[in-house]
Amino acid sequence: MSEAFDPIQPPLTAASGFREYDLRWRYPSEVNLPGMAEVGLGIATQMRRAGIAPRIVVGCDFRSYSLAVKQALILGLIRGGIAVSDIGTVVSPLAYFARDHLEIDAVAMVTASHNPNGWTGVKLGFIPPLTHGREDMTDLRAIILSGEASAAPGGSWAPVPHLRDVWLDALARGPRLNRPLRVVCATGNGTAGAFAPALLERLGAVVIPLHTTLDPTFPHYNPNPESLDMLSDMARSVHESGADLALGFDGDGDRCGVVDDRGHEVPADKMGLILARGWVHDHPGAHFIADVKSTGLFATDPVLRAAGATVEYGPTGHSYMKRRLRDTGALAGFEKSAHYYLNPPLGNGYDCALTIASHILRRIDGSGRRLSDLVAQLPQSWTSPTMSPTCPDERKYALVDRLTARLRNMQAAAEPLAGRRITDVVTVNGARVILDHGGWTLIRASSNTPNLVVVCESPDGPADLRAIFAATDAILRTEPDVGPYDQVIPG
Repeated sequence: MSEAFDPIQPPLTAASGFREYDLRWRYPSEVNLPGMAEVGLGIATQMRRAGIAPRIVVGCDFRSYSLAVKQALILGLIRGGIAVSDIGTVVSPLAYFARDHLEIDAVAMVTASHNPNGWTGVKLGFIPPLTHGREDMTDLRAIILSGEASAAPGGSWAPVPHLRDVWLDALARGPRLNRPLRVVCATGNGTAGAFAPALLERLGAVVIPLHTTLDPTFPHYNPNPESLDMLSDMARSVHESGADLALGFDGDGDRCGVVDDRGHEVPADKMGLILARGWVHDHPGAHFIADVKSTGLFATDPVLRAAGATVEYGPTGHSYMKRRLRDTGALAGFEKSAHYYLNPPLGNGYDCALTIASHILRRIDGSGRRLSDLVAQLPQSWTSPTMSPTCPDERKYALVDRLTARLRNMQAAAEPLAGRRITDVVTVNGARVILDHGGWTLIRASSNTPNLVVVCESPDGPADLRAIFAATDAILRTEPDVGPYDQVIPG
C-alpha cells in the first residue's frame, strides 16, 4: 500500500471487502481507519485515471462509527486531489440526489446498508445515476491492494448544509393524498427515521411512528425490511393502530418493505406488480425489469400483457439494475429485496425507498381501495422468504457454478425436481430453475455477505412450495460448505 499519514495502526483493508457492487467490511477487524484512508486515496486515483472531474459527494449513515469511517475516507480523497462536498448524515438516495442537485458526478456513501452493526462499507459511483459494478470494483481493488494509489494536489473539503428539506420538498412535489391514509412508518431506529416520517406527512398521510428515533445500537432489531423481526413488528403495529398499511425502511433508506391493512406482508416483487399495473395505464407498452429472485407473475400477468408491457429478468444488485434501467430505457425495475428503480418521469434512475413510498400511497389513494384489495386482484402464487444459508465468501461462487452444472444435467437427463420436469435453467445470476407448472427455485451467491440466496415459488399452494424447497435443500446439502439458514419456509 502507498505511504500514508503516519497512522498509529498500519492500514488494514481486507481483500474480501471488494464485492460485486459495494465495498463491505466488518469494522474494525477487516478494515480500520487508516485502511479507509487508503480506500479514499484509491478512489481518488481511480477517478483521476478515468478522467472524472475531481469532485465528489460524500455522506454517511447514522451508525456509531460511520462518522469516523467517513472522515478517514475523506482524508484519503483529499490527499488524492479530490474536492469533497460533505453532505453529512444522510440516506443513500439523498446522496444520489445530491449528485444531480450539486452537479457533481461522483458519490461515495459510507454505509453497510441493511447489514447488522459491526459492518461498514461504501456505495460508490462516478457517472450518474450509476454506481460501481464488478469491473469497477475489480479495478479499485487492484489499485488499493497493489499500492498503486497515489497523492495529488488540489484536494479540499466543504460542508453542504440544508439538503434534507430541498430533497423532501422535491419528493413531495405533486398533489397531496385525497384521503389521509394512516401509515405505520417503521425505520428500526436507523437513519431513515430522520427523513421518512417527514415525507409521509408532507404527502398528507397520518404517520404512526414505529422506532423512528435514531439509535445506532438498533435496540429492537436491525432495520431490514426483509427480516421477519421487522415485518412482524410492522404487522403488530398495523393491528394495534388500525392503520391502512405499514412501510418499513432499511438502514440507509433505499429499500421499502410493505405490510397491508390486514397485517400481511406484501412481498416487494408483488408490490412492484401492483404498481406496474397502475403505471401501464399512463405508459402503455412500458418495459419493466425484475431481478431473478422476483415472482414469475411478471411474465404472465394479464394486465401487463393487455397493455403491451414487456418484462425481462435480470441480475440482482443495485449496480446491475441501475445500468440495465439506463441501457434499456425501462420504466421501472424491481427486486425482491425491496429495492425499486424508477426512470423519469417516475424517478431519477436509482433506488429510493422514499420515492417508492410516495408511489405506493398514491396508488392506494387513487384506487379508492384498500391495499389488501389490490393484492387480492393479483393471480395467486406462493413464494418463500429470501433464505440465506451460510457459505464462505471464497467458495460460494464456485459452489454455485457446480450446482448450476448439476441442475443443467438434471434438465438434460429429464430428471425431475420435486416431481416436476425442469423446463429451463436461467443463469443470468446463479441458477433459476423453471418447472413445468410455472414454479421455480433459485440458488445464487449473495453479493455482500458470506451466504447463498435461495428463493422458491409455486403456483399450486404451500405444500408444493415446501416440496420445491425440500428438493432444493437436498441438492444444497450435498455441498459441505453450505451451513444453516437464517430463516426457512414456515410450516
